[in-house]
Amino acid sequence: MSEKPTREPAGITRRNFLTTMGAGAIGATVSEDVLAAPKEVVAPQVMRAGRTAEIRLQVNGHTHVVPAETRWTLLHVLREVIGLTGAKPGCERGECGACTVLIDGIPRYACLTLAVEAQGHEITTLEGLMDGETLGPVQAAFVEADALQCGYCTPGQIMAVDGLLRANPNPSVDDIRRGLSGNLCRCGAYQHIFKAARRAAELKGGK
Repeated sequence: MSEKPTREPAGITRRNFLTTMGAGAIGATVSEDVLAAPKEVVAPQVMRAGRTAEIRLQVNGHTHVVPAETRWTLLHVLREVIGLTGAKPGCERGECGACTVLIDGIPRYACLTLAVEAQGHEITTLEGLMDGETLGPVQAAFVEADALQCGYCTPGQIMAVDGLLRANPNPSVDDIRRGLSGNLCRCGAYQHIFKAARRAAELKGGK
């Protein structure tokens, strides 16, 4: 005698229940994902490579309004845009000091300074130490002490000495060594450079 199939109660069947629960779980998951989704973030505007914007630089007492990319270094803008070639490209990673300039009277590596960062500050280059065609005191001291050989590092050495004397008009030998420790001379003319720094202090009024 065959058994009659068991009928499930009218209304919600087992299959309907499982289907309904599955759909509900999916809906809940989607809802949580929607709620957890971060709000749309507006990306900051980025200047594309090759596009320039005007920047304003105070160099040697003059205002220069020049086009520059945000990634350009102060060294590049000084040499290639403004035309002041006193600061030299050497290592271009802040090790040799050939590119030293003064920013607000303090020696800084122009190769590690973005041109846009230098806006609003007073920049002094090697050319700014001269009075027309007359050498400044530090420059004259370097000539007098024969403090150069190939001369490539000399602009950076001069700027470092000038910055040192602005902060310390009467430096000791140790002060001079510390003040010039970030400037390398591959020719090894350090003794003459130190003599030039002491002579520059005398010419600028130090003891």
